[in-house]
Amino acid sequence: MSSVKKALAGKRPKVGSLIRRAGLSALNSRPWQATSRWIRGAAAIERLEIQYDGRGLNAPVVVYFGDGPAKIYQILQWLPIFEELNRTHKVALVLRSHSTLLELRKITKLPLVLKRRFDPLQDFYHELDPKVALYVNNGVRNFQSLGYAPMVHVHINHGESDKVSMVSNQVKAYDRVLVAGPAAIERHRRALIEFDFNKLVEIGRPQLDIDVHSTLPTTRSRTVMYAPTWEGENDANNYTSVDLFGVSIVEALLDLPDTRIVYKPHPRVETSEHLEIVEADARIRELIEAANVNGAEHIVSMQGDILPMFADVDLMITDVSSVGLDFLYLRPEAPIILTDRWDDLESLRHDSPISHATPVISRSTEAQLRTAIAEALESDPHIDDRWRLRSYYFGERAVGESTRAFVDTVSDLIKTRQADLAAMGE
Repeated sequence: MSSVKKALAGKRPKVGSLIRRAGLSALNSRPWQATSRWIRGAAAIERLEIQYDGRGLNAPVVVYFGDGPAKIYQILQWLPIFEELNRTHKVALVLRSHSTLLELRKITKLPLVLKRRFDPLQDFYHELDPKVALYVNNGVRNFQSLGYAPMVHVHINHGESDKVSMVSNQVKAYDRVLVAGPAAIERHRRALIEFDFNKLVEIGRPQLDIDVHSTLPTTRSRTVMYAPTWEGENDANNYTSVDLFGVSIVEALLDLPDTRIVYKPHPRVETSEHLEIVEADARIRELIEAANVNGAEHIVSMQGDILPMFADVDLMITDVSSVGLDFLYLRPEAPIILTDRWDDLESLRHDSPISHATPVISRSTEAQLRTAIAEALESDPHIDDRWRLRSYYFGERAVGESTRAFVDTVSDLIKTRQADLAAMGE
């Protein structure tokens, strides 16, 4: 058995180890110890709920996030934008997980409110009387927040991509859906039946307005980033290239002279339980580590914000995900190579317009991988197409204008909510 398979096998603990972790040794059972630990843990959570109860807050805008730390990346890029919005309208983050709260309080000074149960959440809303609620995903717990009718519920999502998960029938539950540009509107038109398209509001991509400095070490070499996505919750949402092409891509890049590789996969690649993903990821890291032993300066970055790295990237290789589109917005002058695990170029062209401006790596084209990389770096034949597609995805907005559009939209929704409630009371 390979070391990777052994590691995977180790993720499935036997019943005895589970009992020991709970404080119930099979040989010397002391159930009161586990009970005591549980009580102490529950008491700590209760103290958090008291500390972050939200009483006395005055925040017309709430950001609702019902998920645990595994999905915290969905809110992180928005935090600077929420802090900017807070300068105009006070903002509070409403959380359902104490672990998420512990992480976010290290990062932001925005007010945090913890409401683990449904009834305290509703009581809090009735006391606070928020005007607008913002949602960065379609988590199932969102519907507990949507039950509060007097505020405007606004879906803002956590990225802009051509993944099928970007459009859900769940958007019908929200009063408004903020989208990046014409491509997102067309995406909704193709996918939804009996949807009120007046709910869609174009604002661009505020998260990309942040003025950030590169976090990559300086180098005299050119930099190629390989930034694959994860495998998704199901086959329909699986766009990753890690298991199919990841090793071949990195091997091809290692053969390039005067080139630094940055391997920056989706954070959930690191915690994948799919054997093929785990093995390929491990092999990619082994290849990079071996090259670095011989004096190279390649980088493996499994966590952290990808956006500040873009400034130093000369070529992006990625999958259908928000990474390619974010790079298109911030660096339209730099080439992109896209992957297609399904080897269906016609469908890819239809579902992901950016593929019209990139070489595509698939089973059919993998043999030309090295040629495609060399051509992208040396001649870049798609630069005009990328500028055109940038406008299609994000509208005709300069960097900075999306944040203003976002704040103005929230302001308008607050005014509209006030007027509508006043009219209802007449």
